[in-house]
Amino acid sequence: MLIFNKILPFLVMPSGLCLLFLLTGLFFRKRLLLWSGLLVFWLFSMPVVSRNLMRVVEGEQRRTSVSKILKADAVVVLSGMLRNVDGAPLGEWNDAADRFDGGIELIKSGKAPVIVFTRGQLPWEPDKIPEGELLSKRAILLGVPQKMIRLTGVVGNTAEEAVATWRLLGFKKGDLKSIILVTSAYHMPRALLLFERVGFKVVPFRVDYQTGDTSELKVLSYLPNGGSLEESERALREMIGWLYYWGTFNHSIDKL
Repeated sequence: MLIFNKILPFLVMPSGLCLLFLLTGLFFRKRLLLWSGLLVFWLFSMPVVSRNLMRVVEGEQRRTSVSKILKADAVVVLSGMLRNVDGAPLGEWNDAADRFDGGIELIKSGKAPVIVFTRGQLPWEPDKIPEGELLSKRAILLGVPQKMIRLTGVVGNTAEEAVATWRLLGFKKGDLKSIILVTSAYHMPRALLLFERVGFKVVPFRVDYQTGDTSELKVLSYLPNGGSLEESERALREMIGWLYYWGTFNHSIDKL
C-alpha cells in the first residue's frame, strides 16, 4: 500500500507522462508523441500553471491567527519536516519546518493540554530515527514540558498517522474528540479527510504556504523551470491522494 501511494503516482505525474511520451515516440517514431511529451513538460513547468494548481489544493490563502483558534483536546503535528543527517543529532529542517513552529505556538498559547508528534519513518529507511522522536526533543528544548508531549507509533504515511493518533489518544466509540491539526496548507485537504474519517473533530491549522498573495503575470510566469515542475507535481499528488483516500479509506471507529 505504501509503495502504491509513494511510487506509482509517478506514472501519472507530468515527469512520468513526459518520459512515457518521449520513449514511446522514439520507439514508434511518432513525432506527435514526442511533441506531446514536450508540451506536457512545458505546461506543468510554467509558474503560472504550478501556482494555480497549488492555490487549488491550499484553499484558504491566509494563515489563521493562533488567537482565533478554538481550544481542543490535542494539537497534532504531522511529520514531513526533518531529515536525518550525520552530525546533526536532532536532524535538519526542510521547507515544511513551519509545521513544528505552528504546533509549538499553539501549545504555548494554551490551545490544548497535549501536543502529538507522529513517528514518521519510511519502511526502506529502518535505521533512521523516527521524526517524532526528534521533534519531541526539540520541543523540550523550547520549554514544552515532557508530560505534555505524546508520540504515536511508527507510521509511514498520512493515513497511518490518523489511525495511530486515534489509538494513541485512547478515544472510544461515540466519544468525539477535537484536535487542532497542523500541516502544510497544500497537504491539509487530504489530512483533514483522513483524520475526520477516523472520528476526530478537526480544527485545521494551515502553515507552510507555497503561494503568495500576488496574482500579477509576468513574462517569467510562462517560462519553464524545475521548481515549478516540482510544485505542479506536489499539487497533483495531493489531488490524486485525496481522490484515492476519498474512495478507499473508511476506518470506522469500530475497526480501530
